[in-house]
Amino acid sequence: MSVLTGGVKRIGILLFPRVEELDAVGPWEILSCWTKYFPGDGFEVFTFSADGEPVECAKGMTISPQHDFGAAPGRDVLVYPGGRGTRALAQDPGHLAWVREQRGTTPLITSVCTGSLVLAAAGLLAGRPATTHWRSVDRLAALDPTIEVRPGDRYVDDGDIITAAGVSAGIDMSLHLVQRLAGTQRAREVRRIVQYDPEPPADTE
Repeated sequence: MSVLTGGVKRIGILLFPRVEELDAVGPWEILSCWTKYFPGDGFEVFTFSADGEPVECAKGMTISPQHDFGAAPGRDVLVYPGGRGTRALAQDPGHLAWVREQRGTTPLITSVCTGSLVLAAAGLLAGRPATTHWRSVDRLAALDPTIEVRPGDRYVDDGDIITAAGVSAGIDMSLHLVQRLAGTQRAREVRRIVQYDPEPPADTE
């Protein structure tokens, strides 16, 4: 069930240097597909960064945000991706202060992969269940021992905060977000449009 009420609702996907490409682009694909094909649901999605300048991602892709912090519209949902860039952000007092400010203005905050480490460093996950990339589970627990770390979950929905595990789990989380905000049928329609039906090779199991 949605925690949002009234008017056009906006979803902002944060970008930053060395963001993991699929952490941001996976949710963008799902959410922009939803908002493009079903505008009557009343949602918009956009990307933004601190300075609005092109961002070089973790594996070399460059993405141009649509807004900087100052010009970005107010958000009903924040998507905080992961990537190697989160290491510096989790230790940046100014950025952590900005993250804490979002708690007071953004009804629903989500993360993908190591984005949850920044949320934890900002104190947003204290006493909550959460997940992250499997290689960062111990680090998440060390950042705040009160977090109930769930390494086996693809995503953890704790009401006003949703955390997703590594990289591709952000797609699952985004479909869950569509389901939560617009219903199961809509999520099924979006999943069908993007033809998301994972069948990994048997030898990778």
